[in-house]
Amino acid sequence: MEKEQFQKRKKMIYDFICDALYVPMKIKEMAVVLSVPRERRRELEEVLDALVSEGKVEVSKRGRYSKAEGKFITGTFLSHRKGFGFVVVEGEAEDIYIPADQIRGAFHKDVVQVALHPSAEGKRREGRVEKIISHGLTHVIGTYESSGTFGFVVPDDARILSDIFVQKEHSKGAVGGHKVIVEILDYGSKKKKPEGKITEILGHSNDPGVDILSLIKAYEIPLEFPVRVLNQAERVAKDVSGADMAGRMDVRDWQTVTIDGEDAKDLDDAITLTKEDGVYCLGVHIADVSNYVQERSALDVEALERGTSVYLADRVIPMLPHALSNGICSLNEGETRLALSCIMKIDEKGRVIDHKIAETVICVDRRMSYTNVKKILEDNDAEVIAAYEEFVPMFALMKELAAILRKKRMQRGSIDFDFPETKMVLDKNGRPVAILPYERNVATKIIEDFMLIANETVAEDFFWQQTPFVYRTHDKPDGEKIQKLATFIHNFGYSIRIGQDEVHPKELQKLLQKIDGTPEELLISRLTLRSMKQARYGTVSTGHFGLSAPYYCHFTSPIRRYPDLQIHRIIKDCLRGRMQEKRIEHYDKILPGVAKRASEMERRAEEVERETEKLKKAEFMAEHIGEVYTGVISGVTAWGLYVELPNTVEGLVHITSLTDDYYVYLENTYELMGEATGRRYKLGQKADVIVVRADTMLRTVDFELVKEGEEHGHRQREADCEQ
Repeated sequence: MEKEQFQKRKKMIYDFICDALYVPMKIKEMAVVLSVPRERRRELEEVLDALVSEGKVEVSKRGRYSKAEGKFITGTFLSHRKGFGFVVVEGEAEDIYIPADQIRGAFHKDVVQVALHPSAEGKRREGRVEKIISHGLTHVIGTYESSGTFGFVVPDDARILSDIFVQKEHSKGAVGGHKVIVEILDYGSKKKKPEGKITEILGHSNDPGVDILSLIKAYEIPLEFPVRVLNQAERVAKDVSGADMAGRMDVRDWQTVTIDGEDAKDLDDAITLTKEDGVYCLGVHIADVSNYVQERSALDVEALERGTSVYLADRVIPMLPHALSNGICSLNEGETRLALSCIMKIDEKGRVIDHKIAETVICVDRRMSYTNVKKILEDNDAEVIAAYEEFVPMFALMKELAAILRKKRMQRGSIDFDFPETKMVLDKNGRPVAILPYERNVATKIIEDFMLIANETVAEDFFWQQTPFVYRTHDKPDGEKIQKLATFIHNFGYSIRIGQDEVHPKELQKLLQKIDGTPEELLISRLTLRSMKQARYGTVSTGHFGLSAPYYCHFTSPIRRYPDLQIHRIIKDCLRGRMQEKRIEHYDKILPGVAKRASEMERRAEEVERETEKLKKAEFMAEHIGEVYTGVISGVTAWGLYVELPNTVEGLVHITSLTDDYYVYLENTYELMGEATGRRYKLGQKADVIVVRADTMLRTVDFELVKEGEEHGHRQREADCEQ
């Protein structure tokens, strides 16, 4: 059904149900009354399902439809591997807890109707599944196990609580140990397992890369590009011609460099920098991807569908085909390239006193790595300095300007969380041989500072032009969470000023500065981060709380982020005088959907990146069972202690393994305290742990504490945890 027609039918059916003379009816009865022919009853069912999912209509146990009177709530059921679950209701902050015996056949990600149980004031809501409206999962990734005349698939996702039965004729020739995708044919019941058929064999679970491939498939991230998209990429990826350069600002004679990681292939930003009469001229030149990816083209539709590139331990899944991302759109050394440039005049106090946004032609003189720039600016490496002698003055100028910009940002209250990222070293079979913390250095910070100022400058420019735009927004934290944070840090002798349930980012920045280098730094930093909201894309500039910036956008990475590509199109329409009424209407119509899609795809990418990292960490630690490490307690819960190692691996010490006493959880101070001994385990405390378990299926690591003075006879590992 067309969307408009579907909405009309929904209104008609809802009005019918709301009529004073209406009595609750089943679908068949309603079809007779409304003269809906048998062959169109499916359409009636779809309309009724939509009304139920919106909470406007309720269904009784006998299948009779009536106007919703608030007895039921509709939401998405999320199962927990321990048997219970939660129902997430759109627009509501609090989930509904569903005990194991109240799930009533609901499957992970089903849309369900829930009846709330009466609950005491202050207690979390609890309910019972009354009806399954629709199934959210149609395919499951798992390991096939053969059992004579049939088989079954053990799901990778522990939240799917049952194995899936597969008849032999539906096994597609799979053998035991194969990673497969199984389509669910029957969702089962209390007495019967779900049943399915295998649609794809990904490979054997021991084959290199199959573990990560399984995660990619589970998150429905497209791997291959459609042929028409690849063909279009090849057609448009032509060398820059004279016609391409016509009308553009030619800055090929400006000393220009890219600074990226050694293994980066999609180089989408280049830098130029000079200083004259106390004023810096900073050029941030971004690959003009929009020149090659035209709106509504096959390339554009695919890029919007993907939303972002995904960076995993063993591969990158790009938003655009390699012909573009690693080719004509990559600002490669010595190659003429089209760019969109933000050229800023910045005074010695870090203020942007003038700027120009222009379509340009550039040519990168040198491709630099973060490592070599660090060797020049911090290590004073004579050999590297000699190799890049003509660029050294510009790098020194970069360090100088970046420090000014950072100081100005800090003065206004920008919050800088400096958590170490994880660097994975894999062998040719995809097995982790080292897991190291990836620290930011002077070079990474320079690029970060320059990208931030360019993004802010572009966002402010277009905010005041009042044109349709895509902003990167970060809302103020929830007042209740900030109050909880303030209560907690008070236990450590810290405080933050809160005015009318609001906190200024400068207060959180001051807090992070106070805890720098203290045992509780990691703990309070994490809790501060968790008290904040997630950044997202939107069409209204509500500011960026974390950066303490009134205007912010993503302009600097159009190769790997769709919002940046969309912004480039808007900028070029404005530069070329095309932002007329029709074009404004067009952007007003499409941009909310673009922002929503980009935010969703960003979350998906973050989740699969996080799960891949956890998988490889568990795989790495599985080779170190019985070994002892020194870590820091990074989390305290009622079920145990989380300990983080210097290599960023985090594992759980189960409370049941703390056998020297009966421990109680002190919620206000995040501590476990022994009732008899008075021993306390708290966040930020150092802990020696033995690796006792590593589960690659659940992607978890379990530790046990080494007690003081205890002879453990295990080999102590080095801090970097390399093999």
